[in-house]
Amino acid sequence: MKKYFFIVIIGLLALGSCKKWLDITPKSQVASDDLFQTEEGFEEALNGVYMRCGQPDLYGGELTFGFLDVMAQNYTLSTIIDPLHYLQTQKFNFKDAYFISRKNNIWDGIYNAIVNVNLILAHIDQQKHIFTGNNYSLIKGEALALRGYLHFDIFRMFGSGPDNAGKKVGIPYVTTYSNKVTVTSSPGDVIKKVLEDLNAAKEMLESVDPIRTSSYIVGYPGGDSSTENASPALFLQNRRNRLNYYAVCGELARVYLYEGDKTDALSNASEVIDSHKFPWTNQADFINIDPATQDRVLYKELIFGWYIPWEAQDLKNRFQSGTAGLYASPSDIQTIYETNGTGGEDLRYKEWFQVGIDGNMLFQKYKRNPNGTEDDPAANLYPLTAPALRLSEMYYIAAECSYDANPAKALDYLNEVRRHRGMGQPLNVSDKNEFINELVKEARKELYGEGQIFYMYKRLNKSITGQSGSLIPAGDNIFIIPMPNDEIEFGKR
Repeated sequence: MKKYFFIVIIGLLALGSCKKWLDITPKSQVASDDLFQTEEGFEEALNGVYMRCGQPDLYGGELTFGFLDVMAQNYTLSTIIDPLHYLQTQKFNFKDAYFISRKNNIWDGIYNAIVNVNLILAHIDQQKHIFTGNNYSLIKGEALALRGYLHFDIFRMFGSGPDNAGKKVGIPYVTTYSNKVTVTSSPGDVIKKVLEDLNAAKEMLESVDPIRTSSYIVGYPGGDSSTENASPALFLQNRRNRLNYYAVCGELARVYLYEGDKTDALSNASEVIDSHKFPWTNQADFINIDPATQDRVLYKELIFGWYIPWEAQDLKNRFQSGTAGLYASPSDIQTIYETNGTGGEDLRYKEWFQVGIDGNMLFQKYKRNPNGTEDDPAANLYPLTAPALRLSEMYYIAAECSYDANPAKALDYLNEVRRHRGMGQPLNVSDKNEFINELVKEARKELYGEGQIFYMYKRLNKSITGQSGSLIPAGDNIFIIPMPNDEIEFGKR
């Protein structure tokens, strides 16, 4: 993909993500030769990819808190005031200038990250001798996992869905660092290549990832039980901010389910669940009235999340500014969380939404302690993180994969999540269609503000429930985002 070749180093330089990048000549061949002479250089290059992905145009913004959730109709947008320019995106106006700018930036940003991953992979095998301990397998495993993860998300946005009866749309699957245009892979080939990368990553990480050891205990930073920062090597700390072994299992569960392979999807989701590595959040922490010690994001349940401390002010502006940001009407939130029934006891509804001075609902999931800063470890219970994979999603996948063989077991998975969210009354359904409808409703409640529910609607080819309970019919016109015009023209797509 020629258009990305020349922005590889510039993209990382702009982040200021690591000192070595600032010390080298910004020309790709010279930079890569310098950087990949040391183990630390590979670590810095990999960290640079994570930081690139955490920027506002990708997972530090649009792909978690904005673009995708707007299309999923999670926010109430005024037809008069549109300060963030999302109204036409919510209406699926793919010709709107703001929509085009955002989706083009997402495409460019993710492929920029992929090219940098490929740069790491192009050098790592020939430099295997410079690595100490398990770092060769860790770095290569994470790089492969990132390549699969990023391609899958691009495909879920710009490619056709698995139940799509219309046109079949694939994406370029880029596996080499080159200035040559990569041909477009078919949807089937994209999934095949994603699975190859993720399974190779899983195999590499299985015996070396510190998160799999019994001594690695997930918890809040600085907590008595947490050992996530115990390693003397900084690179081996905080494995949940990286594509660790269990995150790869979780991503494999997603991809296998997308492909329709429920056996392998269930196997991978179960591996995460049965590890008991990610504990359910104590309700006392969820409802704590002290903003410095409240866990709104259900932090210990995160299998993988993007570290984004620089997004604190943007998130405050986005969700705490009333009609100047993103908000929801009381009726829309009451509809989503079904508050007229048992949903009135849902802790997510109670803790994630607050009535603003104008009567609208302000989203609180990412609200930080107003008396502290991100640089102060005592200011908040956990660092600002954009959720990418969480424990509850593994239960949803396990539930969907179990229903045909064991409906009762499937309901057990779903009710387990509900129980931990304050709803003790179990769900009962009469058939699979009703079960899927309930599963989607529960996932929407849980993953609100995380950029995932749009993908679920697309995978199941389900109409999206919009404002005031209206339905937006499923179809190519809402689920397949057009590639950038430049990519179509110069890439001959």
